[in-house]
Amino acid sequence: MSSKSKIILALDSNNFLKIKNLLTKISKEIYGVKVGYQYFFKFEKKGLDFLKKYKIKIFLDLKLHDIPNTVYMGIKALNEIKSDMITVHISGGGKMLSLTKKMKNKTKLIGVTALTSLNKKDIRAIYNRPNAKKLVTDMTKIAIKNRLHGIVCSPKEIKIVKKVAKRKLIIITPGIRLKNNKIKNDDQERTLDPKQAINLGADYIVIGRPILNSKNPKKLVQSINEQTKWK
Repeated sequence: MSSKSKIILALDSNNFLKIKNLLTKISKEIYGVKVGYQYFFKFEKKGLDFLKKYKIKIFLDLKLHDIPNTVYMGIKALNEIKSDMITVHISGGGKMLSLTKKMKNKTKLIGVTALTSLNKKDIRAIYNRPNAKKLVTDMTKIAIKNRLHGIVCSPKEIKIVKKVAKRKLIIITPGIRLKNNKIKNDDQERTLDPKQAINLGADYIVIGRPILNSKNPKKLVQSINEQTKWK
């Protein structure tokens, strides 16, 4: 793990050999890995135990969202994994968030605002907000009130979170796209490149497909690290 890197690699793959080969090359160049549904459901706890061998941060992105007690018991069950961070949907409400905070462990709770795949029409229909700016502002206030450790937002909403939260929340940003690197069937709506996201105030950037599909991932990661190095 590189303490200077701001990159969290999204392990959106069920090809274990590919992941192993990739981590062998870049584990010392990145901050950590994001474990989402694909990797978690495919490899379960054994897959997470494997990742710990690389001594990198584990960002367990399961986006928990249910009635308060169900989420509380879910996090309690996940404590055995000892991930460094875990995501919960802020829209689950104050009671759900405050109950999860009662878990006494070192795992940081990171709140999800609005998925980066949602556009203005989706946000209006689902959340009854006129735009992402209003939604993320409201979600950030809820996250602060319930003392979450951090927040997930698209790069287009980083400035909003910084304005509301100051330095109270870690900002983790997916929706990162590289210049001259088109992705087939891209489902992200609100994106920026790594340097733009960091300059706006993101603490960590989540990058998946551009690195997973790179012919020279180490060189690519080193290039991104140079662009986004700690000031």
